[in-house]
Amino acid sequence: MSGPTVPRIHHRTVEVSGLRVFYREAGPADAPTLLLLHGFPSGSHQFTRLIDALGDRFHLVAPDYPGFGHSESPSPAEFDYRFDTLADVLEGFCLALGLDRFAMYVFDFGAPVGFRLATRHPEWITGLVVQNGNAYLEGLSDLARGTVANRPGVEGAEEAVRAILTAEVTRGQYEGGAADPTAVAPDGWTMDQHFLDLPGRKEIQVELALDYHANLDRYPEWQAWLRAEQPPTLIVWGRNDAFFPEPGARAYLRDLPGAELHLFDTGHFALEERLPEIAPLIADFLGRTQK
Repeated sequence: MSGPTVPRIHHRTVEVSGLRVFYREAGPADAPTLLLLHGFPSGSHQFTRLIDALGDRFHLVAPDYPGFGHSESPSPAEFDYRFDTLADVLEGFCLALGLDRFAMYVFDFGAPVGFRLATRHPEWITGLVVQNGNAYLEGLSDLARGTVANRPGVEGAEEAVRAILTAEVTRGQYEGGAADPTAVAPDGWTMDQHFLDLPGRKEIQVELALDYHANLDRYPEWQAWLRAEQPPTLIVWGRNDAFFPEPGARAYLRDLPGAELHLFDTGHFALEERLPEIAPLIADFLGRTQK
């Protein structure tokens, strides 16, 4: 009698521009590839259950950015923490692993990192899974706009950023907007806060937060790429996201009228509560569009 198929997840590192980058990998090497790009303040661990659900059929690769998770985290004096440089490392990561044809899962920080990669290498991108990954001004809530206002030279900006790097706020990002908070495991926010509390990690997050405003200037470029390339796109969005509300999901349809949109009664970390509904959608999407 055959039992359930559970993929083996490998935990590896690769050197990119002198930095040790950690990543998780599962699935057949010759299967369609999905590059999983995590958000703030998380890491590749946020995709573990999704990898379990899909890793028997698809090739899944989930890196940690520098300054996150298990990847090397030099101080801001040693590495220039900006979204451009995170994209530089991701580009080098793909080159090191020979990833040159894949769909991208873009969530939160994964959207500005991933869309930079896409505009540099449009030939690499075979499709998009967008989960609360914003690329439109209407996708910014008042809370998000207040966060974006924190930038170098603004009085009190660093203190405002440090105020959100607490266990209470981290937990709130997971449970906020959830229809059933009991479906949201405590492991995610506990792991995130563990990494945030490591020496030097908060300084890294301050640098990135103060650079977030630079992403808004790139929105027109990313939207132009979407219109020109028309990548097959699945949008799965937690509509109760305090940072990136529902209009940000619907805005993609202006540039991608053929995109599939699914809204869920949950918050920012939609996979935490809605994996049973979202994983089959991703499997169906990849099965139809990635050959």
